[in-house]
Amino acid sequence: MADRPTLVLSDIEDAMTTRVVDEGLAEFNEQQAGYVDARPLVVSIRDRDGATIGGLVGRTTLGLFFADLIYVPAELRGQGIGSQIMQMAEEAAVRRGCSAVVLFTIVFQAPDFYARLGYHELGRVECAPPGHTRVVMTKQLR
Repeated sequence: MADRPTLVLSDIEDAMTTRVVDEGLAEFNEQQAGYVDARPLVVSIRDRDGATIGGLVGRTTLGLFFADLIYVPAELRGQGIGSQIMQMAEEAAVRRGCSAVVLFTIVFQAPDFYARLGYHELGRVECAPPGHTRVVMTKQLR
């Protein structure tokens, strides 16, 4: 019998594992789709000293924009900065050929904010704390 691989579970990010998984998935996707176009998409909020204090971290791939993490500091909320971040990111995604955005939020985070920007709910998944859910949202891009 051939040697079986060892599976290692960790709560520490591992750059080598990330690289191997990313490259392996990119190669598989290229074989299936005929191309690879995955790219990070980041919008930073910077203070007057140039320090990053919030923003959006996402990626575009195979015609979709995934808005993975979005954070606006409490003192900046309600000033249109979140809307500006989303608009900048969506316009960049369109330039990259994306037709839609997908994101996850939690009921106590910002589903109403995204709804005002034209996002609609695809579904919900129960999560902690009890009684709360993650909301999967999407928006078609022009």
